[in-house]
Amino acid sequence: MSSSEHFPHSSQSAIDRLLSIMARLRAPEGGCPWDIAQTFKTIAQHTIEEAYEVVEAIEADDKTALKDELGDLLFQVVFYAQMAREEGSFDFEDVVGAICDKMERRHPHVFADASIADARAQTAQWEAQKARERQRKAGEAPQSALAGVSTALPAQTRALKLQARAGRVGFDWPEAEQVLDKIAEEIGEVRAELGETVDRDRLEDEVGDLLFACVNLARKLEIDPETALRRGNRKFERRFHHIEAELAKRGRTPGESSLAEMEAFWVEAKKLERGEP
Repeated sequence: MSSSEHFPHSSQSAIDRLLSIMARLRAPEGGCPWDIAQTFKTIAQHTIEEAYEVVEAIEADDKTALKDELGDLLFQVVFYAQMAREEGSFDFEDVVGAICDKMERRHPHVFADASIADARAQTAQWEAQKARERQRKAGEAPQSALAGVSTALPAQTRALKLQARAGRVGFDWPEAEQVLDKIAEEIGEVRAELGETVDRDRLEDEVGDLLFACVNLARKLEIDPETALRRGNRKFERRFHHIEAELAKRGRTPGESSLAEMEAFWVEAKKLERGEP
């Protein structure tokens, strides 16, 4: 019997059908052994991967792929909700209800009588509401402006959020030029660690400071560092593929060529991208 016969479109909404499929996959009798064996922790990495695949489809401007990847990401939410339902923590309706309540709270200018001047004021109101929610969760104790920035985030994303939080309470460079000066300072500190005897721990510390400053520069320039770095990755791939292609015409691989020769083809790739002769 086909899956459509198990879960007919006519008798169920699409989301109800998905919830039914998920329950069937996790059923102790007749379910899928792999799905049954999963836990919140084992699924977590899959969720991260699915989120990145959504981003990849967006960057490729592939709407067909985006539809599929969004479905995969939605399935992750349904998976968590089913496992939580089994242990009595919450279910899918609770998840949806919680986000609906949160959106209404954070948009009083839409769902209540509050007024808002512009997008900047809306952002300030949004952050103020988030702070109040964090305060309620923490109780009466004063809470840091940095509270709630998850340690599970990728380091670059977490750096960006920490910097933004600090900036909202006034701890920020006024201009991007000052961040450039800070980057130059951090480069100097990295150089200072590259002596005859290298302390790997201190070097890692200084490189971390340099990366943190670079993320801060992107923030001040209103550029998403993840998007910028992904763009840089694609650029590197294009140029390196050009090197490989040119060497292949000559019957060689990068491993059989000199750095100077590869650098020449790299410069050539840059000129081709810019339309230079």
